[in-house]
Amino acid sequence: MHIAFVEDDEDQNDVLKLWLSSANHEVDAFTTGRGLMEAAGQKVYDLLIIDWLLPDYNGGQIIEWIRENLGWEIPIIVATVRDTEEDIVAGLRVGADDYLVKPLKQFELLARIETIARRRKVRRQEVIRAGAYEIDTERRMLRVDGQVVEVTQKELDLAHYLFSNPGKLFSRNHLLDKIWGINAAIDTRTVDTHISRLRRKLKLNGEFGWQMAPVYGYGYRLESPEIANSEAKT
Repeated sequence: MHIAFVEDDEDQNDVLKLWLSSANHEVDAFTTGRGLMEAAGQKVYDLLIIDWLLPDYNGGQIIEWIRENLGWEIPIIVATVRDTEEDIVAGLRVGADDYLVKPLKQFELLARIETIARRRKVRRQEVIRAGAYEIDTERRMLRVDGQVVEVTQKELDLAHYLFSNPGKLFSRNHLLDKIWGINAAIDTRTVDTHISRLRRKLKLNGEFGWQMAPVYGYGYRLESPEIANSEAKT
């Protein structure tokens, strides 16, 4: 697995790097939350390990940023000295997949990573191909007519969901809850903005056989000529 972790204690940083490398994982190590977030925005990682107490950001702030900007696919383990039940619940609620209390134990950590790797493999989604479109959420990549299109994580999540449900009409509120989360502190105009960007970036105007069809006052539907023709005949 390609793992990134943040640990500001240099000795613990070196030990953790040694443990993960010895288990044949590819490792990127950081000492600040900013360093981890900047790297995660540029590279695709299979797992993040985050210390909660850091000099610049706390673990909760980092996890919230990851979930908002990179989505929920990437697993996160919190590793911290904070060991109360309230601390553990807070870490899991903000978006962590697992929680380990320091001092870390080498083989327990590696076993937890193996468990996450198995779960990740089971839920890994197949690449979606629809005519000229190819959406690969695992690699965070989207192609149109063979050309890679630069999209944000939320745009990728939205495209994946719509292409997974062709012809279905979704309300703005449904898309907001599904892509941003039911407790997202944003309004439905965010959906309109992202839909508009996807329509432009992916040329969802029928040029490649698919178009984004707005339904006034309600929401959107992704449709192909085949879907439109079949509905016209019914």
